[in-house]
Amino acid sequence: MLNNIGLPGILLIAVVVLVLFGRGKISSLMGEVGKGITAFKKGVNDSTKELEEEAAETAKDVTPEMDTDAQKDKV
Repeated sequence: MLNNIGLPGILLIAVVVLVLFGRGKISSLMGEVGKGITAFKKGVNDSTKELEEEAAETAKDVTPEMDTDAQKDKV
């Protein structure tokens, strides 16, 4: 059913929406959608940074420790 809309159908829908809601209402709605997308992206970036910082803190030092006898010999 929705596959047969085409360009004229989309234009008709756009005109009807514009008439019903008006230009000001649509622009304010799109502004709110933009703010929501921006807030979502910021939240994703913040959580990614927190996860990276947490992973860096919990990263283990895999450098082998020297034996106490070897340390005494070097001193």
